Amino acid sequence: MSDKTPDEKPETGQKPETGKTIDDKPDAAESAPKAGVEREDAPAGDETPEIAVSAEQSAIEQRAGVGGATKVRRGMWGSGRGSGDTSGYGRVRRVVEPPAGSPRPYGGWFDEVVDRIAELVPGAVAEVVVDRGELTLLVPREKLAELAPVLRDDAWLRFEHCASVSGVNYPEHVGAELHVAYHLQSMTHNRRLRVEVTCPDADPHIPSVVGTYPAADWHERETWDMFGVIFDDHPALTRILMPDDWPGHPQRKDYPLGGIPVEYKGATIPPPDERRSYA
Repeated sequence: MSDKTPDEKPETGQKPETGKTIDDKPDAAESAPKAGVEREDAPAGDETPEIAVSAEQSAIEQRAGVGGATKVRRGMWGSGRGSGDTSGYGRVRRVVEPPAGSPRPYGGWFDEVVDRIAELVPGAVAEVVVDRGELTLLVPREKLAELAPVLRDDAWLRFEHCASVSGVNYPEHVGAELHVAYHLQSMTHNRRLRVEVTCPDADPHIPSVVGTYPAADWHERETWDMFGVIFDDHPALTRILMPDDWPGHPQRKDYPLGGIPVEYKGATIPPPDERRSYA
């Protein structure tokens, strides 16, 4: 039995039964980093092993899914080594996994909408993803022109408003490098829906929805300007942000960071993609 009475407490800063205090420093650095992340205090040469990719993950990388393919992101902003990342976080590793297809029941009104679309336009939904309470439908590009007026006009759907058209570039997603997301809203039913369409870099064509959603006009122009997606049958597919003679599409991942060298007091700051890397 202990000689201490119930009213006696351990000395300040001392944990009972351990012999160590909260002021003691650890003997060594953490022996293992968190999964997918390399410690910033790791000694030089202490590289985090690459994460093994299973056959199932490899198959996922090849499919045209929502959000691109599973990958290991290097650096604070995914730029990796030799990219000019001067943040000092070049050794960070993080696994990025896109949301997978969702099984039924999807919940709420999601099942009703998916079933209605399948009834009116067979084959229009290649994949259904429910993530963070939002419904995303992966639609083959050859079905988009047929599906758009149905989404707008059918009484059970009534997605009358196209709020935005967004482009995304996934270079590692072979055969579906370019994604276009349409954000639709139903004023009648107070619902929101995301429709995602993919196309390969070698054939960057997607049907325009301007005939159904006139508000998508400038959004499709911006997506063409920034990503190079060609919207077939668009009334005037011209650049909207960059000059007409601008080479390339600035928001693609293979586009150089660029920049203008800045000189002051005898020193010159090079463009971001020409700066030395600390990785």
